[in-house]
Amino acid sequence: MLGYGWLLLLPIAVLVILYLNQRRTNLALRKELAYINRKLIPFTDPKHPLTQERILTVTPLPELRELLRAINDLLDRAGQSAADYAGMERAMRMMLSNVSHDLKTPLTVIMGYAEMLSQQTDLSEDERRRMLGELYKKTAQVHELINTFFDLARLESGDLDLPLSVIDAGETGRQRILAYFDLLSEQGFQVDIDLPEHPVWVYANEEALSRILDNLLSNAMRYGAEGRYLGLTLQASENQVSLQVIDRGRGISRTEQARVFDRMYTMEDSRNRNMQGSGLGLTIAKRLAERLNGTLELESTPGVRTCFTLTLPRSKRA
Repeated sequence: MLGYGWLLLLPIAVLVILYLNQRRTNLALRKELAYINRKLIPFTDPKHPLTQERILTVTPLPELRELLRAINDLLDRAGQSAADYAGMERAMRMMLSNVSHDLKTPLTVIMGYAEMLSQQTDLSEDERRRMLGELYKKTAQVHELINTFFDLARLESGDLDLPLSVIDAGETGRQRILAYFDLLSEQGFQVDIDLPEHPVWVYANEEALSRILDNLLSNAMRYGAEGRYLGLTLQASENQVSLQVIDRGRGISRTEQARVFDRMYTMEDSRNRNMQGSGLGLTIAKRLAERLNGTLELESTPGVRTCFTLTLPRSKRA
């Protein structure tokens, strides 16, 4: 009878053991879920700064490990988004500061001349004409700067219409360098032009391509003036066309090369009167290149050679 009694108790003992194991597993799972919940509470608070801290726990449950991996991936993405947003805010504050600076200078001059013209009635006609000329130049400068900001805003919002067509990249390059040729000769530049005589077709927007080249050529003249050299070359492969603008001026250091396409970035010496720019020209040029399905890249060895390379898709039209 005793032997039969143990046999009857055995299934009950197994069920009790399974129940206790399940209860222990459930308690461990509840403890781990409570830990995860506590760790997630700060991330749900908008006032709580995101950190690199991640949720770490040891669990034998594969489903819980997958959940933790997914949560940590989301936290990584949230942290990256927060870092990107903070960087964008810093760039925006810097841009607004630079905009204020660039607008304030000509506006101060405009106000000064306007006040002199309105209050000094004994000015000679020549002096009055000179001041009016300065007023016009500074007003045009403000107008151009505002248009530049507007163009960049339209480019980055996708609101600028750039219809593409087949154009001759070599002919566009010739037209743009000719527009600067007299000034280059006057300043004693050695000009090296290597453009093929036969058409090299690209699928682009002629106005946008001209604007990119104008920016690169004017930059080479401004920042590469010490080298008194400017080169414009075109190289074509089966699928793409590359236009290069080269100068031998002071160049751009490696630390600055990564930033020259940023909004409102100007090199340290570009704030003097002879080299001042808005800091948006290269940004606009790069955005235009991207809208043309191309790229704009920089290579520079300070004091030796600086080269901006615009690469565009080649058209098969002959």
